[in-house]
Amino acid sequence: MVKLNKIYTRTGDDGTTGLVDGSRLPKHAARMEAIGAVDEANSAIGLAICALDAGGVHDALTRVQNDMFDLGADLATPGEDFTPGEMTLRMVAAQSEWIEAQIDSANETIAPLTSFVLPGGSEASARLHVARASVRRAERAITALAGAEPVNPAALTYVNRLSDLLFVLARDANDGGKGDVLWVPGANR
Repeated sequence: MVKLNKIYTRTGDDGTTGLVDGSRLPKHAARMEAIGAVDEANSAIGLAICALDAGGVHDALTRVQNDMFDLGADLATPGEDFTPGEMTLRMVAAQSEWIEAQIDSANETIAPLTSFVLPGGSEASARLHVARASVRRAERAITALAGAEPVNPAALTYVNRLSDLLFVLARDANDGGKGDVLWVPGANR
């Protein structure tokens, strides 16, 4: 359990931040950019939750928020061993599999796509689209990190699936896709 009595430590005043292994990085490092993007995406998910009724999707996204903290902890643990342990938190395939099951379940009742969907419709849908776009940004930051340093493949899979889930949930929030705002190519030429 985490216990924080003091919020400021002054250890980051020099522009660095600490990782799980005790090493320090500049706050602008690619690893920190990825961790920050995950935090921003998690905040956007929290905002989307505020527009949802308790139960169902609300509870599923609260679970996702917890997984996002796991993702941040995974990214804050450099190295090439992605095996979870008692003192090492790593993303695992089961977390992505749960996301896939949520996507499949939600998608069963949604009308098939006939065009690209504009982000909007209901307030809940719009918020879910903002969260989806934030997750995509986090994914770009994580894949940029993966281009330079080892990143847990389960973390990459999770963030990719999560944006898909948020897209499906946004459509579901638009009356099962009936309230989707569809893109009309070239409509305003």
